[in-house]
Amino acid sequence: MGINDRVGTGLKGFDQIIDHLRLGDNVVWQVDSVSDYKKLVDPFAAQARSDNRRLVYIRFGTHEQLFEESSGVKIYFIDSSKGFESFATEVHNLIRNEGKKVFYVFDCLTDLLKHWYSDLMIGNFFKVTCPYLYELDTVAYFAIMRNYHTYSTIAGIRETTQLLLDLYQVNNKFYIHPLKVWQRYSPTMFFPHLIAGQEAVSITASTEAAELFSSINRGEDRPDHWNIIFNRAKDVLKQPHQEQEEAKKLLMFMLIGNESRMFDLCNRYFTLQDILLIASREVGTGFIGGKSVGMLLARKILEKEGNGRFTAYVEPHDSYYIGSDVFYTYIVQNGWWRLRTKQKAGEGYYKYAPELKDKLLRGKFPKNIQEQFIQMLEYFGQSPIIVRSSSLLEDNFGNAFAGKYESVFCVNQGTPEERYEAFEEAIRTVYASTMNEDALAYRMNRGLSERDEQMAILVQRVSGDQYGENFFPHIAGVGNSSNLYVWDQNIDMDAGMLRLVFGLGTRAVDRTEGDYPRIVCLDNPQRLPPMNIEDQKKFSQHSVDVLSLKENVLVVKTLEDILSGNIKVDRELFASPDYQNAARLRELGYTHTKLQYILDYKKLFARSEFHSVMKDMLALLSKVYDYPVDIEYTANFTKDNRFKINLLQCRPLQTRGLGKSVDIPELEDERACLFYSRGNFMGGNVRLPIDYVVFIKAREYLELNEQDKYSIARQVGQLNRELAGRNVMLMGPGRWGSTTPSLGVPVHFTELCNMSVICEVAAKQAGLMPELSYGSHFFQDLVEAGIFYVALFDGNKDVIFNPEKILGRENLMIELLPQSGQFSGVIHVAQTEGMEIFSDIVSQTLLCI
Repeated sequence: MGINDRVGTGLKGFDQIIDHLRLGDNVVWQVDSVSDYKKLVDPFAAQARSDNRRLVYIRFGTHEQLFEESSGVKIYFIDSSKGFESFATEVHNLIRNEGKKVFYVFDCLTDLLKHWYSDLMIGNFFKVTCPYLYELDTVAYFAIMRNYHTYSTIAGIRETTQLLLDLYQVNNKFYIHPLKVWQRYSPTMFFPHLIAGQEAVSITASTEAAELFSSINRGEDRPDHWNIIFNRAKDVLKQPHQEQEEAKKLLMFMLIGNESRMFDLCNRYFTLQDILLIASREVGTGFIGGKSVGMLLARKILEKEGNGRFTAYVEPHDSYYIGSDVFYTYIVQNGWWRLRTKQKAGEGYYKYAPELKDKLLRGKFPKNIQEQFIQMLEYFGQSPIIVRSSSLLEDNFGNAFAGKYESVFCVNQGTPEERYEAFEEAIRTVYASTMNEDALAYRMNRGLSERDEQMAILVQRVSGDQYGENFFPHIAGVGNSSNLYVWDQNIDMDAGMLRLVFGLGTRAVDRTEGDYPRIVCLDNPQRLPPMNIEDQKKFSQHSVDVLSLKENVLVVKTLEDILSGNIKVDRELFASPDYQNAARLRELGYTHTKLQYILDYKKLFARSEFHSVMKDMLALLSKVYDYPVDIEYTANFTKDNRFKINLLQCRPLQTRGLGKSVDIPELEDERACLFYSRGNFMGGNVRLPIDYVVFIKAREYLELNEQDKYSIARQVGQLNRELAGRNVMLMGPGRWGSTTPSLGVPVHFTELCNMSVICEVAAKQAGLMPELSYGSHFFQDLVEAGIFYVALFDGNKDVIFNPEKILGRENLMIELLPQSGQFSGVIHVAQTEGMEIFSDIVSQTLLCI
């Protein structure tokens, strides 16, 4: 090591004791006060100036400022209240920009507890910052307050830093006791040393050392600061209401987040006892996330405002929450923070996401977290559970993140070791989904790419019962307090709607292939969407998602398989016998076939209060939120038609509103319009100019092989980017976003997110039908992006469709995408200057002319 690599502390006698500081050293002082820390900072700064070193002060604390702005020291003011990730990233970036051989003084790290509340996160910050400073040959001073932090926090700092030193003041004398001095040693180095001016006198005599240390309070191991705050709050339960409210608000900042509309609602409905109960079921520390908050708040609203209406109907919950700090700790402890920082930076946003996603699927959890996982799994036993994303931004006003992150069922069968491994794998899968392309694009498109997206997790017991070798709820689905998809002008939009399936709700939130959930208008649940009587079975649910206790996975069963078993209630509560099909089979000579069923829920609506309870529930939640709401639910029934509803999720329903009433032009000649329809649109009242139409020809598309069908989807994505900023209508056969190319064009949502209108056109002969997907994740994406939706049932009464209005215009496909000429026979892009689309909710009229 060269002479230039040796650095002075400004205390010459102490420099000799420790053989000087070295470039790359991180120096951590354990002190009793910030004023004591300043007594070490001042000589260090004076020495740095004397040696013409660049000195930078990182100011984030609320304690007295260590340097004045006139001191000649470069000062960075960083807001630690923004959270761990923002703070750590900002520090990382300024260190990178400052470059090599810079000297740093940081405020006392203990001050971070004022906003982070967690010793764990202070340790994480040090672990990600210290190695980077070392690489850049810096020298950095840090301080922590003695007896404020857990042994594990100090152990983590000791492991990472180059120097850890105790500073004591006893009888107005200062002593420095080195605890760690990396790669340096002398016979007296680790004795305490009396600092007298520039001199350092080693205390080697046993009597002096014993006398010194006997007068010092070393303290016992402390709980994490997080636990200390919650333990103090328990004592406040005995205090007056005002004190309880103040304590509650502090705990809400720790568990729920900063001031917001959701925070205000929580403050209104949760008591201190409620918050303490939530905290008692949290693994780790940090926020519980938007999905957890929404579920808990909705249940509390029904309890407090329902006047007993829902008491008999709501299934209790016993969920657990994995705090958002566990997500960050997982990244830090596995050594991926540098990669995370690169991924968060501009050009790295998409570039490094696949690598980080792969790593997130393969990491290890800290032992103390593993132990808490084990205790939670022991609590649930072999009951199936679901591991659900609950990010900080999720399910909030303005950002639903519907379907962007993963939820993973754990059927929870097998040995304790097998069940534990499956659970860990589920958590890794949810964490890795933060790097999914759709999630990244959603955050980017909504200006959230630089926001902290802290991933907490909601662990819920799966609602349902065991039926033979399968586990499932009787019914599940999505509910909306406002029904913007109306096909009859008599429908009461304010009564709400349900998207209802038999079995697990996965078939309700996704656009399932070949299956159609039941759309229920809560003002008249027996009202059916527009279809012919003979099509009722075709456009109903034929398959059921269940958890197989034998195979230990989610499986798809036929409706016939499930209904032929014992479901512990009358199957006709949900399904009606298909006598029409039975008669047809008898005519054909099939006399011994099983009677089949159609899931129509006729007796459910006729014999139970289910729909009226759901209607009242949605209305109350919407009233309290002062906003439309979107819920996920399950329901389980007994033989006497009694039922329990499990409210799994509640969030503000992102809607554009109905808009002002629109005057629709008189259509004098049917051939003058591109299309006309009564109903089957979503997006309110609009009058929207259309600059371009991207039209996928049904017959030509169907003739393609599967690989070319996927290629068509990618071409649509390129056109989506190329035509961004224009008013574009995308028209194609069947379902947009289908995962099965034979049912529609398999685009990702990011490949049509810039469209103003998407239109699904029926091609009945080919089995390509639009799906009334109100309530699905796909629908939520459309609404948030402000995309108007049309389902065009060509050939139906009250529908006019003249595709030649597009196909007769010049095809601009090759002009826009010169390398894609081979697809111009399938994709027709027309400029449509002067074309407009009109819709009116009240009259349910739609016209594009």
